Amino acid sequence: MLLMPGINASAADADWTLFKQRFLQVDGRVIDSGQDGVSHTEGQGMTMLLAVHFNDQATFDKIWQWTRKNLQVRNDKLLAWRWSAKDCVAGKSDDCVADKNNASDGDLFVAWALLRAHRKWNSPDYLLAATESIHAIRNLLLRKTNRGVVLLPGIEGFDKPEGMILNLSYWVFPAIKEIAKFDPAPEWQDLQQTGINLLLEGHFGRWGLPPDWILLGDKLSIAPNFSPRFSYNAVRIPLYLIWSKSDSNSLLAPFKNYWGHFKNAKFISAWTNLYDNSIDSYDASLGIRSIAQLTLATPDFPSMRISTLDTNQDYYSSILFLLVKTMLTEHPH
Repeated sequence: MLLMPGINASAADADWTLFKQRFLQVDGRVIDSGQDGVSHTEGQGMTMLLAVHFNDQATFDKIWQWTRKNLQVRNDKLLAWRWSAKDCVAGKSDDCVADKNNASDGDLFVAWALLRAHRKWNSPDYLLAATESIHAIRNLLLRKTNRGVVLLPGIEGFDKPEGMILNLSYWVFPAIKEIAKFDPAPEWQDLQQTGINLLLEGHFGRWGLPPDWILLGDKLSIAPNFSPRFSYNAVRIPLYLIWSKSDSNSLLAPFKNYWGHFKNAKFISAWTNLYDNSIDSYDASLGIRSIAQLTLATPDFPSMRISTLDTNQDYYSSILFLLVKTMLTEHPH
């Protein structure tokens, strides 16, 4: 079965229902099946955003309440990024956070979802939580550099003597764009433009792709001590560019060239090593394939067709697929 974009989203959507059945616990915890069953702010925030899109307030409330109770354990309104049952302290089963550092993309998704939830369901509680989160992100995670305002991936551990370690897939451009309208501080516009500038500059390997992690020093380089790949993080970048209408031929060209390389192949590689141009020997998941399909179809993607979700996909593939579906159904180009 193929799905045409433009349908009305509802809580009864089959793909959304399947995702909840497989990855959402009754208490609101989203389980990452590919990461040993942990939960993290990325998954909680993305699923909150999907719940708003599918007009499923009951599910949204469950996810937000679990997130607030279990991950909002810092004193600055940022969220601890990772929760695992294996990290639970004996006798304290409600505290399973071993690392209280945040992950900035997760914070952005949660703030974006809360902002949208307020607009859809007119809840002052959502608005207050969104406002607190947005201000914390702006005040604590945005840093001015000689290249413009950048987003620290986490409040601790990424500002090094040799430069800043950055992850360009943490620039959730549609979230930044919507947040900037709500919180019209100049830093948001600067952040958006800096991200685009870094993408235009940060070309590596045969296809000129951005790595998952970069070092912003005297020049842009692949971050040391990180895998030198365009991989599971950076594959999200073209989705965010297209969703926010920040895409251009020059921005999308590397992604189009890479995924277009596999046009007549039996598979699409999930990643490429930007040092030696080697590629993954396994086929990319449905979620990555959906982003590749969207990218290759742009600017004509309103006419594209996507598959439906199936039980062969893990959490990450499933949520990428649903984000593509959300973008197609709510935000035609």
